[in-house]
Amino acid sequence: MKQEEAIAPEAAGSGLDARLGRRLAELRTAHGWSLGELAERSGLSKSTLSRAERAETSPTAALLNRLCNVYGRTMSQLLSEVESAPAPVLRAADQQVWEDPAAGFVRRSVSPPHDGLRGELVEGRLAAGADLSYDRPPVPGLEQHLWVLDGTLAVTVDGTEHRLDAGDCLRMRVWGPTRFRCAGPARARYVLAVVRP
Repeated sequence: MKQEEAIAPEAAGSGLDARLGRRLAELRTAHGWSLGELAERSGLSKSTLSRAERAETSPTAALLNRLCNVYGRTMSQLLSEVESAPAPVLRAADQQVWEDPAAGFVRRSVSPPHDGLRGELVEGRLAAGADLSYDRPPVPGLEQHLWVLDGTLAVTVDGTEHRLDAGDCLRMRVWGPTRFRCAGPARARYVLAVVRP
């Protein structure tokens, strides 16, 4: 059974969603895959994939993670591909923010991927009680350093849960499923440094 993704109608059709949809369609076409073949590879339904490519829905974090896994990209790489050429200085007002309102997740690309650089910085915010699970990394062996700025975060890697408070840092190389859960009564805010293998 294919996994259906949540639809966020209010965000569907936005400029970012339209550019992202076009890029997803380009990637599928470049691989020579039909929607059916991509559905088999990703575990997502053809209708969900079609709606995402046509920007009829705002894709969720889980959907993008699965597609990034299939295409061998990090989420930041994929999102940077729908932006103009990256600048050496990214002002706070220009940093791309992406939301998954249904999951209570906000993601800011502080330092997106750039030619010649393997690392990137992401700020994440999880609402109180938010719980995000990824069944696979976007790129196997991805190195990540997670630094909690505010709140309490429970991160599960390789079946082990790590409870992190403000100031704590978790270093990991991701090969399998991960889970990010806001474990405190208030939202959690963190910085994730990602280094591609």
